[in-house]
Amino acid sequence: MNITFEKTDNVNGLLTIVLEKPDYEDKVTTALKDFRKKANMPGFRPGQVPMGLLKRRFGTEITAEEVNKLLSSEIYKYIREQKLNMLGEPLPDEEKQPKVDFETMDTFTFVFDVALAPEFDAKINGRDNVPYYTIKVDDAMVDEQMQAYAQRAGQYNKVDSYMPKDMVKGELEQLDAKGKAVLEGGIKVENAVMLPDYMKDDAEKAKFEGAKVGGTIVFNPAKAYNNSDVELASLLHITKDEAAGVKSDFNFKITEITRYAPAEIDQKLFDQVLGAGAVKSKEEFAEHIRKEMSETFAADSDFKFMQDLRAHMVKRLGKLEFPEAMLKRIMKLNNPEKDDNYVEENFQGSLDELTWHLIKEQLADQLEIKVEQPDVMETAKAATRMQFAQYGMTNLPDDVLTNYANEMLKNKQQAEGLVARTVENKIAQKAKEKVKLKVKEVTLDEFNKLLAPAK
Repeated sequence: MNITFEKTDNVNGLLTIVLEKPDYEDKVTTALKDFRKKANMPGFRPGQVPMGLLKRRFGTEITAEEVNKLLSSEIYKYIREQKLNMLGEPLPDEEKQPKVDFETMDTFTFVFDVALAPEFDAKINGRDNVPYYTIKVDDAMVDEQMQAYAQRAGQYNKVDSYMPKDMVKGELEQLDAKGKAVLEGGIKVENAVMLPDYMKDDAEKAKFEGAKVGGTIVFNPAKAYNNSDVELASLLHITKDEAAGVKSDFNFKITEITRYAPAEIDQKLFDQVLGAGAVKSKEEFAEHIRKEMSETFAADSDFKFMQDLRAHMVKRLGKLEFPEAMLKRIMKLNNPEKDDNYVEENFQGSLDELTWHLIKEQLADQLEIKVEQPDVMETAKAATRMQFAQYGMTNLPDDVLTNYANEMLKNKQQAEGLVARTVENKIAQKAKEKVKLKVKEVTLDEFNKLLAPAK
């Protein structure tokens, strides 16, 4: 066996491997013996087929299989031992690869194109200036979040007269063409529910102003909902096809009006949001909210920091040399259903992501980043915590978070994303200690504008 590697330029190489009969002969013999134990051919008992017959019938196929297995094993062993920083998979050279015939040849030569990563230095130090934006948590933001908690914990109360945003319930009856009398055999809904504030037509919406329980309103549902078949079908309990033909007025006798009232900002709300006794006053509740928001914003600040670190590193390193022709071949092979236009349109974006991936690899090595299962679990739990926090659920027990996190990690794609996020989180924490941070406090609106893609 002979393996050689030749760099044809800075980012391309040729890997040549020559396999001779002694290299694979024992493996072929062993494979034939194993095959013989299972072979079932007419005229012979299982496991008793003559070896010569097996060689004639299956020798070429088994030789090809064993040679290819040995070839793959030796290629990756060589790449690992020589520490070749390879991109993608080695591909057979389209010009230099000689013909291979497993029936007539004993010695096989294989020639592969190898794409090499560019050489560059992405180490960071105090000469690297990177902005770091912190988000100011002001009293107005804290109060808004407090009101949001109160709103989510509120309830509907029955009232006597209608105000905007109230929900009304009652009996609907279709009127005749003149809008004066109930249409015999017409549509009737005993427990119709509406939110008049969401009606599209202002004139129809206005008919509900000041309405009281027990009163009757004449309105036109088709006008009220701008002839939406979907909304009419839902309100009138009919099909969309039937709704398309309904244009008449309806009587609506109000039997109930309910109004949503936010919860009081008191101990009951504190306990509901944070758990019994976690805080004991409005001031403590506000301080908890401020801390909670600051922690969330810190993660956002780190995310923005990684964006800025990426932009800084890409600018500092300049345009890197890549084996573009080889990478396009690999991209095309990985997307066999796509045409050449797809490769051309998406290649630069793929190259940008590859550049950042290589930079992160060097940073992770320099900063001695290690990711273990407990780290990934914490990232999954943090993601779960943020998801539930959007619905006002901030005091979930740890076992609940763990169960949800475990479910996320069972999904391969989600698990890979969580590992990548964990790596970036760790890089962010350590990189902040290495570079010179240009810290600037901004409002949430200013921060969101910084995150918005440039037009």
